[in-house]
Amino acid sequence: MLSVSGATMGTTYTVKWVSSEPDSVAHIGPRLEQSLLAVNQAMSTYIEDSELSRFNQAGAGFGTEVSAGLFEVLQLAQSISESTQGAFDVTVGPLVNLWGFGPDGRVTHAPEQAQIDAARQRVGYQRLQLEAQTLRVTKEVDLYVDLSAIAKGYGVDELARVMEHEGIESYLVEIGGELRARGLKPDGNGWRIAIESPVDTGREVQRVITLHETGVATSGDYRNYFQEGGVRFSHTLDPLTGRPIRHQLASVTVLSPTCAEADGLATALTVMGDERGYQYAVDNQIAAFFIIKSEAGFVERMTPQFEQYLSN
Repeated sequence: MLSVSGATMGTTYTVKWVSSEPDSVAHIGPRLEQSLLAVNQAMSTYIEDSELSRFNQAGAGFGTEVSAGLFEVLQLAQSISESTQGAFDVTVGPLVNLWGFGPDGRVTHAPEQAQIDAARQRVGYQRLQLEAQTLRVTKEVDLYVDLSAIAKGYGVDELARVMEHEGIESYLVEIGGELRARGLKPDGNGWRIAIESPVDTGREVQRVITLHETGVATSGDYRNYFQEGGVRFSHTLDPLTGRPIRHQLASVTVLSPTCAEADGLATALTVMGDERGYQYAVDNQIAAFFIIKSEAGFVERMTPQFEQYLSN
């Protein structure tokens, strides 16, 4: 088993693969690093001259041709937005920044309703126009696109693409807990992955799953939040209210062919909550695992598609 790891997107990445050529690390490692630098330069809101930052800095009515990767992610994001009726929306950036979860830094006080209403005037995936023929992206109003709920998953997919281009048939790639696996480990078994219990006191395992040919992403409100006056404000915002989610859903894990899709869907289901999100997942045959807060502790709920991944 060979592996490389490093830092990216404000977190870490790890790539493991099965190969009889130990020298492959020397040339695969730099290619993985290069692909992540390209994703960051296209999609980061923390890099001032990234492709996305330049788009965000331009005013209403601005349109430009973008890179194929950025267009692919925006197209997938719009598809999820339409399917979830706006529960997922990458134009939520003004609200993310207002609540202190963006590159502008933390806040200690919840914003006033008037500030939320003003920010919402600049939010709405319907106001972002995509032209597939020309890879042109246009914003009708002064939008600020934030891809933090999908770009990490896309980064995982890019790492997977590098591995497959190198002819690697068995690998596990991971960025900050979002993963994609293919093939088998040297012992002939699938890749076993632990799903964390959504506690903020440490790291505990809730379930173990076995992956094969799939991407996996988890969305939860138990790590990134702030508290004011005894009220906890999650970093997951509902684009339709402009406020952090307030329901009992602690985390959602989604399995999908690509990690970008799993990443976006996990966020959408988290916004929808345990009832509406679960029903959406069932209706759309999504492999999803929900952990719900209750007075008696955590309650698990999973779709039929998810059960096949449970490890014995």
